[in-house]
Amino acid sequence: MAKVLNLEYVNPKTKVKSFGKIEIKNLTAKSADLSFYGDICSSTWDAWQQEDMCPQDVADFLNSLDGVQVINVYINSGGGDSFAGLAIYNILKRNSARKDVHVDGLAASAASVIAMVGTLEGNTLIIPTGAQLMIHNAWTIAMGYASDFRQVADTLDKVSQSYVDVYAENAVEGVTKDQLKRMCDAETWMTGAEAAQYFKNIQTEGEQIAACAGSEFFSKYKNLPKDLNVQSATPPPADPPPPIDPPQDDNEDKVKLAKAKLALSLAL
Repeated sequence: MAKVLNLEYVNPKTKVKSFGKIEIKNLTAKSADLSFYGDICSSTWDAWQQEDMCPQDVADFLNSLDGVQVINVYINSGGGDSFAGLAIYNILKRNSARKDVHVDGLAASAASVIAMVGTLEGNTLIIPTGAQLMIHNAWTIAMGYASDFRQVADTLDKVSQSYVDVYAENAVEGVTKDQLKRMCDAETWMTGAEAAQYFKNIQTEGEQIAACAGSEFFSKYKNLPKDLNVQSATPPPADPPPPIDPPQDDNEDKVKLAKAKLALSLAL
């Protein structure tokens, strides 16, 4: 049976209340489902759509469960806020239930850190055929003086290192932090079989699933794989109409007819 978790937040600055809800689907005495099908946000105030998730949403979801032994986590997300991704990873990591993480399409950037929950001992990360895992360095948009940009660059390096530490925590034996750092530098996209070479407890399936998202979100990525099915927010151009046969030029026939008439006139 499904359960609706009502959420209430108070803006610390304006004291205005915001209300929302999470529908916990397929809730049984032993299992529950948690889906990340939108952006990863720092708070509910940053959410643009119902699918977006923040750490508080996940904490409230887990606190509402009683005696659940298995949490099925489903991910199709291009990422979002770096620290929110780290917070959700740690929140799920602390929970004693087994986590089976399914990458339904894409787990990229901050969402890839959340997916790492499935690589922890006792858990499973399932990446079916067509799905992708992407890791890269943290990025941001900034403005200010030169000193501000130097500080922002240092902060980005520290955040990126935090991600490398999480990846290394869940890497198979022999994979080093330096190797993972180079993979983040290069923005690395991986299928399930490729990800299994670097991370623990990964299973692949034969089901064909592909990521789907707007092209505007993915424009920030530089190494999109060719086989990733990214649907553009702008509809593709229609097939060109079939060629139209040009009208028959009957001038030649008219000339032949005129010559025939002239020859007939001369003969008479």
